[in-house]
Amino acid sequence: MSREFLAVSVPDLVQKLRVDEKIALLGAPNWWNTHAIPRLNIPAVRMSDGPNGVRGSSHFIPTPAQCLPCETAMAATFDVDLIHDVGAFLGQETKIKSSVIILAPTCNVQRNPLGGRAFESFSEDPHLSGMLAAAYVNGVQSEGVAATIKHFVCNDQESERSAAESVLSDRALREIYLYPFMLAEKHAKPWAYMTSYGRLWGIHCSENKKLLEGLLRDEWGFDGIIMSDWHGVYGTDESINAGLDLEMPGPPRWRTAFLILHCLSSQKLKTGILDERSTRLLNFVQKMAAINPDIVFGDGIERSRDAPELRQFARKVAAEGIVLLKNNDNVLPITPSKVKKIAVIGPNAKGTVISGGGSAALTPTYVITPYDGICKNAPAKFDIQYEVGCYAHKYLPTLERFLKTTDGKAGWSCTFYTQDENGNPDKAVGEYVLKDTRVKVNDFLPAGLTPNWTMKLKGLLTFDTSGDYELGLAVAGRAKLWVNGKLTIDNWTHQTPGDFFYGQGTIEEKAVYPFVAGQATEIMVEYTNAVGADSEDDGTDKGNSQPGLMRGVRLGGVEKIDADEAIQRAVDLAAKSDVVVYVGGLTAEWEAEGSDRPTLDLPARQDELIARLGQANSNTVVCIQAGSAVAMPWVNKVNGIMQTWYLGNEVGNAIADILYGTVNPSGKLSVTFPARMEDIAAYPNLVSENGQIHYREDLFVGYKHFIDRGVKPLFPFGFGLSYTTFSVDGLQLSRPASSGDEFNVKATANITNTGSVAGSEVVQLYIGLPEDIGLTTPTRQLKSFVKVKDIAPGQSKTLEMVLDKYAVSYWDTAKNNWCARAGKYRVLVGTSSYDLPLTAEFTIEKTFRWSGL
Repeated sequence: MSREFLAVSVPDLVQKLRVDEKIALLGAPNWWNTHAIPRLNIPAVRMSDGPNGVRGSSHFIPTPAQCLPCETAMAATFDVDLIHDVGAFLGQETKIKSSVIILAPTCNVQRNPLGGRAFESFSEDPHLSGMLAAAYVNGVQSEGVAATIKHFVCNDQESERSAAESVLSDRALREIYLYPFMLAEKHAKPWAYMTSYGRLWGIHCSENKKLLEGLLRDEWGFDGIIMSDWHGVYGTDESINAGLDLEMPGPPRWRTAFLILHCLSSQKLKTGILDERSTRLLNFVQKMAAINPDIVFGDGIERSRDAPELRQFARKVAAEGIVLLKNNDNVLPITPSKVKKIAVIGPNAKGTVISGGGSAALTPTYVITPYDGICKNAPAKFDIQYEVGCYAHKYLPTLERFLKTTDGKAGWSCTFYTQDENGNPDKAVGEYVLKDTRVKVNDFLPAGLTPNWTMKLKGLLTFDTSGDYELGLAVAGRAKLWVNGKLTIDNWTHQTPGDFFYGQGTIEEKAVYPFVAGQATEIMVEYTNAVGADSEDDGTDKGNSQPGLMRGVRLGGVEKIDADEAIQRAVDLAAKSDVVVYVGGLTAEWEAEGSDRPTLDLPARQDELIARLGQANSNTVVCIQAGSAVAMPWVNKVNGIMQTWYLGNEVGNAIADILYGTVNPSGKLSVTFPARMEDIAAYPNLVSENGQIHYREDLFVGYKHFIDRGVKPLFPFGFGLSYTTFSVDGLQLSRPASSGDEFNVKATANITNTGSVAGSEVVQLYIGLPEDIGLTTPTRQLKSFVKVKDIAPGQSKTLEMVLDKYAVSYWDTAKNNWCARAGKYRVLVGTSSYDLPLTAEFTIEKTFRWSGL
């Protein structure tokens, strides 16, 4: 492709496009690229998933990538500068994957901690979400990479996500759910938006002209491209007329030549709208090609990177996001003067739990497990012993680390075959080595396959210990597992629907097989893309010829344990140790795109195990890996609790840094932790009912619900402990300054480290609107925050926070604009939503209104 494209006038280029070429530009040829038009030297540009890493363009053979903490962990830093650096880091990662677009950040509001993608969203608070989204976008785009902010709008749960209509008031829509996008547009101007799957005002967001053209483009002035979420388009003319520039992925289902030409002939589409969409797309492609010519016109090879400074950055972000929730009797930090023997217990301690599931998941360049981090970073020669205690997986753990090919390579071999007229494997058309026992073929197939085809996966499985192992096979398609030539699992002949592959596959069928330590055992999985034999379908492939359906297979396995005995061994170890570190929580199967969590409870027998560990040794420190809140019925039985989220590659080192005091914890909860499911602000309106999700909590999302309705949280929004103590005083407000619809108040205060070690603290400012505005409004809303870093013992620092028109305005539904009402505004300042010792007031003398940004 020629670089002459960079100098061509886009309007002139649009005039030269044939209708079929315009149609091609509005869709995609595959999962990750826009269309190239070689005749006119128009290149394709590539995109890749985020938001906590950059996977690259293949699920089938992914290029390993750096994995950073999930977005709730990022938000727990309350550090705008650090999240800007996160964005820049991910911009660099995007470019080494030969991409120029990252599908991130996610800035939907976490109205419900049970949402399957809650871990992908920054916070329950729209101001925190918006300011961090803006920082992230600015960081990404400082590297010349397009941020694609998503999902616009109200993609806040997975329940019937492609169908459900979000039913909410105009005030809630504006003040809660659109608000983070508005702040990001104001302060960062993302180059791309991605629409959500569901409906607003009864219309799918990808077809919603009022939302896309009226609000985003006309009111906010957005001038980039709008793309769909993957398979989030539901018709042809509707989305094109509404303002959606690009249907993803490809080949398109709706923007085919046949359908668009039919719409043109029936005048459901006008030729001018094709020109408009093509112009926007080409302006975007030209912009990205001009900024990144060596990538857009480069070799297309995806690469990984690893260096000490990259690891240190990932470790810093991870440690800064950890929230210390409880530290009774100063159980932490663990020091040689207090501790000789450490028990490390829990299902995640030796696991590679680094991210939630779905589009955020990736293959990491490396992983430091919690157990490894605790052992390698110990400040003394502690006696460190381990027990699993209990299992807590949803699917059996994957097996790639125990697999080798017959010629000694890591992983297992994968061979594709055509099928003959009887459906039997025929001719081999492609052979690969895979390093994952989760095999996805939704975005790759070798050339030359028949409509129905076969894949055979073979390897040698070797475990370190002898015993009975439970193996599990889940599939979207059909599959069988042979072990040493013996048919062991049949997930082919009869199948039970399950939630594998976004609900398009089966349950995990299981079997037990005896393995001998160190002895290689031959395994083989035969897979076909055809639908299950029990289906009423005709048996032809729907996974690749019909976009939106997935195909793949997953093999897992783990040594069988006696659950009661495992718990007792863990309890016995705890009783004879000085301190217990429990690492558990959720995994990428429990928190994942495609389904919501059914409960706040920890899976399996974790709650029972933690309670018994606490009874055996109160110096138990519980490290919870989860992207949002979990119930903690054992909260009063342990001395230490850390919310460690999903922390990426450096999870083990980051946890060790906090445990040993190498890093003084400074993270703050970016979401409220309810004591029970019934206390969730959105409860009981958590799922779609008759195609609608009712946001009946209205403005009272998260901490606003708990404060105004007098519900005591388990741990409040903005809360987090340190190994030192702080005091804040001296709150002063400047006189309000306004000009037109611009507004400014500066708040200053002092923060002092009153403890014995250096630390950082987050100071938060909440606003209470005038009481006489005549509207039901939360009594306090976060409107500014600052992280004051590296305060030495005894040192005081002065901080400043600025309030603008956003801080004092509410959405006036009757007037259809923002309103800052004349009256007295209350300012509350402190270190969490419940700890606000400083108060002051200022007055707006004259009501003012504004629209746009």
